[in-house]
Amino acid sequence: MAASLSCSASDLIPLLSGGANATAAAEYICGRFDTVAGKFTDAAYAIDNTYLLFSAYLVFAMQLGFAMLCAGSVRAKNTMNIMLTNVIDAAAGGLFYYLFGFAFAYGSPSNGFIGKHFFGMNDFPKPSFDYPYFLYQWTFAIAAAGITSGSIAERTQFVAYLIYSSFLTGLVYPIVSHWFWSSDGWASPARSENLLFQSGVIDFAGSGVVHTVGGIAGLWGAYIEGPRIGRFGHSGKPVALRGHSATLVVLGTFLLWFGWYGFNPGSFGTIFKSYGASPGNSFYGQWSAVGRTAVTTTLAG
Repeated sequence: MAASLSCSASDLIPLLSGGANATAAAEYICGRFDTVAGKFTDAAYAIDNTYLLFSAYLVFAMQLGFAMLCAGSVRAKNTMNIMLTNVIDAAAGGLFYYLFGFAFAYGSPSNGFIGKHFFGMNDFPKPSFDYPYFLYQWTFAIAAAGITSGSIAERTQFVAYLIYSSFLTGLVYPIVSHWFWSSDGWASPARSENLLFQSGVIDFAGSGVVHTVGGIAGLWGAYIEGPRIGRFGHSGKPVALRGHSATLVVLGTFLLWFGWYGFNPGSFGTIFKSYGASPGNSFYGQWSAVGRTAVTTTLAG
């Protein structure tokens, strides 16, 4: 934005020839023009960061969706336990992602395995990302943890889940996301000396990073803990353990669907960007891509 809106007093002076104060007038005009250009640049940052914040709020609402869906799918006696696991994901995940997770994920410059800057949000923000970016990435981290809670429902103690959630959001997920999403990651497509077939991994909206980490963690958790008590009878045949509230299941489903509009369209990160050759002459821009992604999210829901 700032590069396309520029003014040079030396270019204006010949156009103002004949005036006694041509130089002063040119400098004044360019000064006012630079001020307006700066306001447009500030507005672009504000619009993009507001969009990212709003997307983060939507993804955070998915935690409530996970809580309602899981609470309705378990037996009534285990409702409080499964609700607390989702609270732990948000609370403990927020603390540990703030202290360590974001630094491990995006602490550039670093090596290909793990980041090493911005611990506890030190020396932050940077021109490349601001606080809304941290918030958005935190919601992705706790979403990965939330995927696991359902797979180990009704058979996890509070302390054990607290340790798991802190470990996943503070260390495991950040390291994996660093590999693929940080420009320094060993599998990042932005890295020139990429180690993965010289092409890297293009993972839009966490289809691999978030769901692979959460899915594998859930698989191992279910394997280690085994089936729920009473899931199989004495003869070895499975016993149906039905959820106690279809209402909560439906509510959770729609809340998760609502949150996906922040998960997928929000992954663009910015919205104030035109695809036209010159600003103001095209209705087609980043906002169109965001809208199209929202449409595909709806059709896939």
